Amino acid sequence: MIKLIMSDMDGTLLDENGRLPAGFADIARQLKERGVLFAPCSGRQYYSLLDTFKGYEDEFLFLAENGTMVRYHDRELFSSTMNRKLGMKALQETRQMSGIYEVYCGKKGAYILSDEETAAFREELNKYYTHAEVVDSFTDVDDELIKCAFFDEEGRAGERIYPCLKKYRGPFQVATSSDYWVDMMRFDINKGIAIQQVQKKLHISPMECAAFGDYMNDAEMMSSVYYSFAMENAHPKIKELARFQTVSNRDYGVLKGIQKMIDDGLCG
Repeated sequence: MIKLIMSDMDGTLLDENGRLPAGFADIARQLKERGVLFAPCSGRQYYSLLDTFKGYEDEFLFLAENGTMVRYHDRELFSSTMNRKLGMKALQETRQMSGIYEVYCGKKGAYILSDEETAAFREELNKYYTHAEVVDSFTDVDDELIKCAFFDEEGRAGERIYPCLKKYRGPFQVATSSDYWVDMMRFDINKGIAIQQVQKKLHISPMECAAFGDYMNDAEMMSSVYYSFAMENAHPKIKELARFQTVSNRDYGVLKGIQKMIDDGLCG
């Protein structure tokens, strides 16, 4: 029986307007009645996830910042901090590139540079980082570094940002999370490793877990559960990794996938 269901957010659970799909509350109710734990598993900030899931703060498990921050009942289960000196160096790599913006992601919040705070960037930032502070320099930040995020306003993050940062692969994990974003974390953390840590702490096996994803930062998540679902709109490599497929986020693929598992008697 499935005890834990994880879902990516953007391009997966959320609709094309970035909102929870109609019918989510009913699915959440059915899972709760069956004792199945639901977990948003996202590159988004923990506080952003709380804003999205108002009313579920004490009910869901939250795997935020691509697994670098995991909280349950508002308690930190575990986190993964980066080497600050090397992370700061990476944040400087794209400073001179036009249309590229950097985000210092800490445990207490996110931080952006004052000379980069344009209205367009702030609007994009607010989608994923509801707790964000403007600073003159990242060296002024009094917060542990858990992730570096890089935004490309042209939507060519894989072409423009990733090649610039791939030299940090080894000490860090570097992954595109969408056409617009590249995330950098410690080499030994990703969504999959975070899920494995949760499985150990909660004594849940991969056979008792399901996950839904669409992009490359979901790759390790696919291999950490048995019931791995790729969205119809997923990256081709994610479709290759997943055991199952569901319809697109536009057509409420996560809800339909979960409902089918419930109807098939796999949940509770």
